[in-house]
Amino acid sequence: MLVRDAMSTMVLTIGPTHTLRQAARLMSARRIGAAVVHDPDTCGFGIITERDILIAVGSGQDPDTETASTHTTTDVVFAAPTWTLEEAAEAMTHGGFRHLIVLDGDGPVGIVSVRDIIRCWTPARRHPVELVG
Repeated sequence: MLVRDAMSTMVLTIGPTHTLRQAARLMSARRIGAAVVHDPDTCGFGIITERDILIAVGSGQDPDTETASTHTTTDVVFAAPTWTLEEAAEAMTHGGFRHLIVLDGDGPVGIVSVRDIIRCWTPARRHPVELVG
């Protein structure tokens, strides 16, 4: 199976001047865990994740004044839609991250997450799993 088969095509793109609260609000409304940060001044793409926002807020930073640019990962590994899920999982494991921006041509066409890959690799269950607690 390929990355294009698993990726989410709902790509939230924000600017570097969005505050952390704005980013969190947009991500929450779309029920996604990462946003692409596009800086038109550098023509580069980065990523901000729910974990980045959580770390910033947990360390006492103000989500209304802190901007995405300060918390964006810019040293990003990009995936191609034609990568296998194994290649994507290997890149995530090696880099220690849970999301890959999928590029095709000039820009992002999707994001693939660990959850997306697991969903593809796990057979659909007919019965809910019982949790023993």
